[in-house]
Amino acid sequence: MTTRRHFFKTSALGAGALALTPSFSNLLAASTNSAAPRRFIFIRKSNGIRPNELALPTFSAEEKALDAKKQPLDLDLDNHELPSWMQALEGHKENLSILQGLSCKMSENGHWSYSSVMGAYKSGRNSLSGIKRATIDFELAKLTPSPFGHVELSLTGNYSTFRSGIVSGFSAPAPHQRNYCYADPQTAYNELFKSVTNPGAVDSDNAMLKFLQKEESVKSNVLQGYEKLKLSNHISSIESIQARNKKLEKMSGSISKHLPEIGLVHADGGPNASTPEKQEAMTEILISALVTGLTNVVTYTIDELSTPIKGMPGNEGDHISLHELGHNGAYSGVPAEKIREKVRVGHIQQVARIVERLKAQPEGNGSMFDNTVIMYFPENGEGHHSHGTEAPFVVMAGDNCKLDMMGRYIRLPYHATEGHKTIGNWYTTLLNAYGNPIEHYGDFDLDMSRKKLHQAGAIQQLIRA
Repeated sequence: MTTRRHFFKTSALGAGALALTPSFSNLLAASTNSAAPRRFIFIRKSNGIRPNELALPTFSAEEKALDAKKQPLDLDLDNHELPSWMQALEGHKENLSILQGLSCKMSENGHWSYSSVMGAYKSGRNSLSGIKRATIDFELAKLTPSPFGHVELSLTGNYSTFRSGIVSGFSAPAPHQRNYCYADPQTAYNELFKSVTNPGAVDSDNAMLKFLQKEESVKSNVLQGYEKLKLSNHISSIESIQARNKKLEKMSGSISKHLPEIGLVHADGGPNASTPEKQEAMTEILISALVTGLTNVVTYTIDELSTPIKGMPGNEGDHISLHELGHNGAYSGVPAEKIREKVRVGHIQQVARIVERLKAQPEGNGSMFDNTVIMYFPENGEGHHSHGTEAPFVVMAGDNCKLDMMGRYIRLPYHATEGHKTIGNWYTTLLNAYGNPIEHYGDFDLDMSRKKLHQAGAIQQLIRA
């Protein structure tokens, strides 16, 4: 077993409405900061990732045995081949970390996680009362302000058709608040880039916001107590949107240079586009939103169990149900395992596209990717019917990353054993590394608590000194 950097020689491891926008109080301060912004991309997938699907095919016999027994490992990826479905990342192994052994039992398990996997809590099937805190993506967005603060994209549906327009999302800006998301590429394009593509729409927005603000101000004179406080928060949201629109007007020149290239044949992700084409179009939106500086944090639900899968290579004529795949359903003679792998291949190709495009975009003495962290992970843990005992993460990060884990396959101690870490510990690690000294983010694991095992705080070994 390789123990590079003595990773396991420490005690911690050895032994109601749709939200409108986040606060813009730090926006102007951020614009005067000469340092490059930090960027975070969360890519959620359905149907779980079974840990053996991330196992390295070139494990030694000893390493393979330790991994199968869920024992701690720390291996250099330079000495190994990646699983076949991850080959699109082969040329980026120095920026890759495969993180195994985290658990997510404190979030929703089973078919869907809703907002809970991003917030490390039970969300009650995403009821407003069940949303206990701002999700990790919104917490990170506070540390790296931008005009939109946070952007959520989602390719979801009702098994037969895709959702479209602006719909409720899975992230949360605050307790008891559900975020909105862009459910199709064209809507995302129209809304995010309209300061350039349709400036008249921005003017109309501003006129409507002024009208609403006037109306709400009149109402505030006759309301008292809690109702007045709620209205005051709403007026603040209106003012935030107005501030954002003014910022976008000033940025329109630079935004116009980096508009996403969608619109050729079905590459706009329109109603007749295949699922891979929709994913590619949404990836273009994601990249342009980052490159133009509209946002520094994106959450992208690349699929969920109700997302229709159409136009899959090798199964072009099939309308594939991800839920059916989870129950080993085959299509056109192709077994479920092969199709699930093809789904993951398509996902990783989009991750590679993001990496390569950001590496090609100059920033400071390097590239935009140097200041970016990408996380690809299953929203519901280790399987179609998940128990939450494992929640694998594939992490891609650039040279300025504040995490000390790249180029490595890391397996942490198994659930409810000494030194085990949860997604709460992982999110605390991200927050601590990037400027939020929070003691612990998320709820505790009940099994760990019953055994009186320590579970608070960051995974210190993953933070670059």
